[in-house]
Amino acid sequence: MIAPRPPHPPTGFRAFWVALTQAALRLVPRLPSWPVDSISIRLAQLGDAEAIRAIYNHEVMHTTSTFDLVPRSLDDQQAWLTARSGAFAAIVAVHASDPSGAADLGTGIGTVVGFGALSPYRERAAYRTSVENSVYVHRDLAGRGIGRQILDSLLDVAEQSGFHSVFARIEAAGTASRALHTRCGFTLVGIERETGRKFHRWLDVALMQCLLHERHKIDAQTSAALPPGAPSL
Repeated sequence: MIAPRPPHPPTGFRAFWVALTQAALRLVPRLPSWPVDSISIRLAQLGDAEAIRAIYNHEVMHTTSTFDLVPRSLDDQQAWLTARSGAFAAIVAVHASDPSGAADLGTGIGTVVGFGALSPYRERAAYRTSVENSVYVHRDLAGRGIGRQILDSLLDVAEQSGFHSVFARIEAAGTASRALHTRCGFTLVGIERETGRKFHRWLDVALMQCLLHERHKIDAQTSAALPPGAPSL
């Protein structure tokens, strides 16, 4: 009987991708399961770039929650943060990890466990009353209500900044993200078929919208319809 040959090690671009993936995974530390009430929200700072980059690059390389294909460098992430100010804010969810356990009030103390941002929806002037959101949570802390805290805070920022409508573009199979947005007052307005391609397959995009003046009414209706014990998002 002839023994099977050992698999050939990856070469070329495949070897580069495998090495990059392994390096990025080492950048994302395993986090304990902190209670939600130990999480605070604040505006993102330039010093948060590495933590945000680590969370985001995991999604780039392993999921379809973003259609980016190439991991961000630290310079890329710092430029992304610099571009987000004023109405187009970026925020972070932070665990207050200082010895006193005090909430982080923008001093930079604490561990970033998620982030969110508002971006222009379209370039043409008539779209200026609409904005698009994005929300990402550290992979070890999904399902603990942190995404809800981030998205609720982003909607508050959008409302205070005078926007009328917030859109979310979500990979259509992303049921958790779609459920989160539904709970926060978004409704599904359409499916864009085979809009992107990642991991050798076509991806549909669910377009969801929150009209901010209807937000709390829809949120209350959705919460009332949830079964007892439904998980946090």
